[in-house]
Amino acid sequence: MTVATDPERGRRKSPLSKALLPVLRTVGTIVATMIGLLFVTFIIGRVMPIDPVISVVGERASKEAYEAAYRAMGLDQPVIVQFFYYIGDILQGDFGQSLLNARPVAEDIRRVFPATLELATLGTFIGVLIGVPLGVLAAVRRGSWIDQIARFVALIGYSMPIFWLGLVGLLIFYGILGWVGGPGRVGIFYVDIVPSVTGMILVDSLLDGNWTVLKDAMSHIILPASLLGYYSLAYISRMTRSFMLEQLSSEYVITARVKGLPEWTVIWRHAFRNIKVQLITVIALSYAGLLEGSVLTEIIFAWPGIGSYITTALLSADMNAVLGGTVVVGLVFVCLNVFSDLMYKFFDPRAR
Repeated sequence: MTVATDPERGRRKSPLSKALLPVLRTVGTIVATMIGLLFVTFIIGRVMPIDPVISVVGERASKEAYEAAYRAMGLDQPVIVQFFYYIGDILQGDFGQSLLNARPVAEDIRRVFPATLELATLGTFIGVLIGVPLGVLAAVRRGSWIDQIARFVALIGYSMPIFWLGLVGLLIFYGILGWVGGPGRVGIFYVDIVPSVTGMILVDSLLDGNWTVLKDAMSHIILPASLLGYYSLAYISRMTRSFMLEQLSSEYVITARVKGLPEWTVIWRHAFRNIKVQLITVIALSYAGLLEGSVLTEIIFAWPGIGSYITTALLSADMNAVLGGTVVVGLVFVCLNVFSDLMYKFFDPRAR
């Protein structure tokens, strides 16, 4: 007896399979990336020439106290068991205690990360607001003096060390001209005046309606944010110019111009529309780079963010704080990459 097959059964399942497969693939990539990051930070914590037990009990502790702390920290277990304990602690948001202040590292990160988030967000906004139009204009006026200036600005942004620009900026705009506030997030007279709701001083002062603190905070953040924005601008404008040159030489753009469409329509509604997906990835990577790479800026401007926090912890051999900050920065990179992938699918129907 022959059993009839139902060819439509597989077809009915295929839409669900097609919908679930990208989700499972994305989740699998995130999990694998985070496990790899945790493995790297775990190994770094074990190979560093710093005894975590000595850091806790002190160099003058007795042998019994040392061994008790050694067992309490789980260091007597096999390495693979220690790794799983490490993953379990991270999943619970437990990065250990800081050796500098004996506070939980997670609590310190929640305190310092909003400052970096605020600085990097404003810097990225400046970079996008100026870099995208500058890149488009340079591509449209290729070979002109505008293009030459745009390329020179981008070259300076790539070449100049950001710590040097920060020092020069402080000397000129704060020390000589007095146009901006000095190091720190606010002046000493405005510290802890507004209640901390988000940890971002601009947002908190707006929520509190304290315009005096908002004005002072803006005067302090504008210079470091502008420096980061210049660094972001150099990258974004260069990539925008490259993307637009490719589109402006395409056949559909030539056809649109032959049809007599206005130049503004050809540039912004046709050419620029097709580089949105690429720009999203570029902006996301630039944003992640500012969140992770603003260490020198934060140190120069005494900005209490996660970059200066990790640097101080590293110089003090506080490995719990260093590894905790590294994991958070890695998680930010993963989240921004996932966000750019989602935006890619949103703006490009072919990806869906």
